[in-house]
Amino acid sequence: MGVALRDILVDYRTPVDWESLRGAAGIDAYNALYQFLTIIRQPDGTPLMDREGRITSHLSGIFFRMINFLEKGIRPVYIFDGEPPEFKTGTIEERRSTRKEAGRRFEEALRAGDTEEAYRQARSAAKIDEHVIATAKDLLSHMGIPWVDAPSEGEAQAAAMVREGRVQYAVSQDYDSLLFGAPILVRNLTVSGRRKVHGRSVTVRPERLVLQEILDGLALSREQLIEIGLLIGTDFNAGIRGVGPKTALKIVREGKFRATFEEKQPGYDPEPVLEFFLEPPTAKDYEIHWHPPDRDRIVEMLCGGYDFSEERVLTALERLGYKEGQRTLDHWF
Repeated sequence: MGVALRDILVDYRTPVDWESLRGAAGIDAYNALYQFLTIIRQPDGTPLMDREGRITSHLSGIFFRMINFLEKGIRPVYIFDGEPPEFKTGTIEERRSTRKEAGRRFEEALRAGDTEEAYRQARSAAKIDEHVIATAKDLLSHMGIPWVDAPSEGEAQAAAMVREGRVQYAVSQDYDSLLFGAPILVRNLTVSGRRKVHGRSVTVRPERLVLQEILDGLALSREQLIEIGLLIGTDFNAGIRGVGPKTALKIVREGKFRATFEEKQPGYDPEPVLEFFLEPPTAKDYEIHWHPPDRDRIVEMLCGGYDFSEERVLTALERLGYKEGQRTLDHWF
């Protein structure tokens, strides 16, 4: 879900063209996978599946979207979540409960023949399990796309990798990346194109946010931006009831962050969450290498293993310059 900072960041969300996005991109893997699992569905909300009933929406999303990225000169790195901090337990349980209830309502809607309601509930029921994670990593490896296991939050790892110069920008729909200190965040990258939003078709384009521009524009330090997030509520704390981003901005500017928590949530100490955003666990010892896609393994996995159309898969690979008899795609890396 992420922190709801949208209302105070409107002036800092800059549309960008694909040419300016060339280079290495650190992708929040769980965020991207949820998007693929949510969006890539049948009209009644049923996810894409193979003949054995195994979900393949995420594989379709990874393969075709990453082909698009590579074709445009974007070199993706997927970053997977590790162990969540203890104070995220409540959020995880709440999301699990929400997905379970949405799944129940999805089945009810299907039985009633209400495809619109079924589709809506199915999106809320999407979940990432071990099958999704394992098959996503396998496909990425076959495509020559590196992935990193973060020790904790993937967004924190991506932010650190941007600061270290290992990638040029972080990719996520959530603004949490900014609280973790990502110098540059790109949104809408994995969901760009024509999409249905609130029942109508819209064009979703990539947008860039630069952390220093936000801090300068709002006259805040990064710690103060985190304080705003904590007042609103994050994945790690509930926030103050009735406090939105504009009110939170006013509270922080007036220096009343701690006093507000003491008054509204006596007994709660926001410091551990604040410190987690400032100094999250991140991996230092990791390698990033891109390799040409392995045509045979991709075809074997997607077509032989999960019933993808071989013609569609090979046509997509041809966009990268692969032709029958060509052994490598080294000119892309």
